[in-house]
Amino acid sequence: MMLKFKKNYPLYAFFAVAIFMGINSSDLNAQQSSNASNNSESSNLAPTRKYKKARALQSSTAKKMAKVYEALEMVDEKGEPAPDMELVISVLTDLRNNKDEMKSYDRSVMWNAWAYVYFNDGDYGRAMSAYQNLINEEEVTIGLRVAALLSLGQLYLVQEDYKRGIEYILQWMREVETITAQSWYLLGQAYFQTGEFRKSLDSTEKAIALAEQEGYKPRENWYVLMAANIGELKSEIGEKESLLRQIDIYEILVNLYPKKTYFIQLGGSYGQLGRERDYMITLKAAYAKDFLDKESEYLALAQLLLLNKNPYWAAEVLISGQNKMITIVDEKTEEEKIVPVVKETEKNLKLLADSWRMAQEIDKAIPVLEKSAKMSKDGESYVLLGNLYLSEDKLEQAVSSIKKGLEKGKIKNLSQVYLTLGQAYFELQQFEEAKKNFRIAARDKKKNIKTQANNWIKYTENEEIRVKNLALRRDFIQNSSST
Repeated sequence: MMLKFKKNYPLYAFFAVAIFMGINSSDLNAQQSSNASNNSESSNLAPTRKYKKARALQSSTAKKMAKVYEALEMVDEKGEPAPDMELVISVLTDLRNNKDEMKSYDRSVMWNAWAYVYFNDGDYGRAMSAYQNLINEEEVTIGLRVAALLSLGQLYLVQEDYKRGIEYILQWMREVETITAQSWYLLGQAYFQTGEFRKSLDSTEKAIALAEQEGYKPRENWYVLMAANIGELKSEIGEKESLLRQIDIYEILVNLYPKKTYFIQLGGSYGQLGRERDYMITLKAAYAKDFLDKESEYLALAQLLLLNKNPYWAAEVLISGQNKMITIVDEKTEEEKIVPVVKETEKNLKLLADSWRMAQEIDKAIPVLEKSAKMSKDGESYVLLGNLYLSEDKLEQAVSSIKKGLEKGKIKNLSQVYLTLGQAYFELQQFEEAKKNFRIAARDKKKNIKTQANNWIKYTENEEIRVKNLALRRDFIQNSSST
């Protein structure tokens, strides 16, 4: 029987240890002394037996196992693992054929080697059977037994038999001398898969607390699992409490493991609690790290900056989004296209123009609003553009823009637009056009608009007379001096 060997499996040093005293899990590093018998979790497995901590193999078995370890640790000319699996299988098969003549402890070492070989080949079913045979040996050492229990638990989890996986992990916890932070996380993962979110949360919190107690940084996915559990327990602990506890976790994640997803989740949580300023600060931090790569993210940050009276920054963020290019795939042609994150749509341009306008950067707002107005299906943008021109004393452009807005139509405060257009004509001293527009505005049912329009009509008539009188006086003076 030939089995494939996976080169990326951990080193085989633990086999040598197994000859004398068995093994502990190679993956569970952060340890803390713990009285395993105090574990309150229940299990259907057999009660714990007492085992010796160390034994010695029979001479014949030791020699054969030494060949196995040597064959597994062989390397090629480049120093890469090149185990002689044919020799490994041959020696182990010979041992298995004579297992009835071996001592119980020798068989447990043999079963451990078979489990390793099967696991490397991806034959998890046989690996589990080998581990089970190991556990059933009367003379198995503590190290071998507890390592097998944990390995069985992990293998059941891999095969999505989470209930059995949990049972073996709990059995391991009762028998091992130390419980590790990683094992608490493993248990938390299993509970999460079975929908036991409270138990999963408790296990994950123990993992993090244990890591912090040992003085090292808890792993990223531990915090992620804890946040997921809190989200699942929202109906039990309340939505607000769930958000507050998740915020605490995401604040840790953005500091220890700064990734875009954690900034977005933290910001979103702030937003749900109505903490817009904190939401803005979080998105701005993500923007500073160049994490933002979606139009919605840039727009959200710009709007939050406007809300918090930072219009100049809002404009800068939008321009940055227009300049940032990403690659997309056309759904129809499947061709790749390079496009800006923030597209020059009417809505986006309007937001940029508003940002510049609120920042008192009118010269920058006008060309942006001109683009937006051309795209618009209504006249509102042209009217706003006319108002900007009027504020800058660009009277002819103001009149032209407002008239374009009126032509497009769909304007909400129509009477106010006619008032503004009248004012532009008034400044141009085109008094007849000014009065015509003021009269249209005066038809409005709103009293304040009607009053403003009538006042402007009177003011325009008086100004018209004054200008005519000045012209007549100027002509009189010129004629008198010429004669």
